[in-house]
Amino acid sequence: MLDAVDAALMRALQGDGRATFQALADGVGLSRTAVRARVRQLVQSGAIRIVGVLHAGVVGMEVLGQVFFRVTGPVTSILEELEEREAVTFAAQTAGRFPVMAQVRVADDAALTKELARLRSLPGVDGAEVFRANAVYKDAHSSVRELREVELDALDWRLVRRLLKDGRASYADLARQVGLSQAAARSRVVRLLDSGVVHVTALVEPSVVGANERLGFGLRCRGDADALGTALANMSRVSFLASGFGRYDVVGTLTAPDHRRLVETLETIRGTAGIAYVETWEHLRIRKERRSGERSEVRLSA
Repeated sequence: MLDAVDAALMRALQGDGRATFQALADGVGLSRTAVRARVRQLVQSGAIRIVGVLHAGVVGMEVLGQVFFRVTGPVTSILEELEEREAVTFAAQTAGRFPVMAQVRVADDAALTKELARLRSLPGVDGAEVFRANAVYKDAHSSVRELREVELDALDWRLVRRLLKDGRASYADLARQVGLSQAAARSRVVRLLDSGVVHVTALVEPSVVGANERLGFGLRCRGDADALGTALANMSRVSFLASGFGRYDVVGTLTAPDHRRLVETLETIRGTAGIAYVETWEHLRIRKERRSGERSEVRLSA
């Protein structure tokens, strides 16, 4: 059973998956030894995975669109087609105005236009409406930190690959993996983190921590969508949030352990200043969910 200390450690590791045990201990008021044991248990139980997530721009996925499908007939075959699309990073059967929605990540708007044309032509699709993200404030599956221009060589990419598998790999282990001194490996990893190329975070397994309810929402606002997005991103149960243009001004996802807390969070959002309209959809069945760097043909090159 996870307690308040475990929850606090998970939140801290979501913010910085490479935080030292001493820093984590200071944050929760326990000894370093006790915190090390708790983090190890969280990982071994499957409650969290501590991994690196790439900035979407690094792998040619800088443009994000959410597509809401009107469908004729059953949706299973459409979900199967979406699962096979390389550009689709998330696909779900939903309850609400649209029976299927998908998230698409591509390099630019021209690629998004081409992908949308293919998706609209899928058998059973009767039409689609699109939200094109302008700013992503929160996304457990991709780094949303500012990406600074940095030259990456083959050793950098080897370090990235290792961090994608084990975000808390020690500098000694990373050094052995790439044939560098420990100091050199540490310097490169710090540069990768500071530049925004990769962010180490804890991915929480919803079923283990009891966060089984998931709800998507779209907002239209009266004023500044960016200010609204920045404010809502601070809510702990908001797991994804982006502002942009199209059907909505802001889209997001809520995750909660039960309907009651889902409703409470939704009511808080509805009461937020600047919101003119709220639309929701329940995720009945998630067919595909992939983080940056897990593309089958991604070129972590050089």
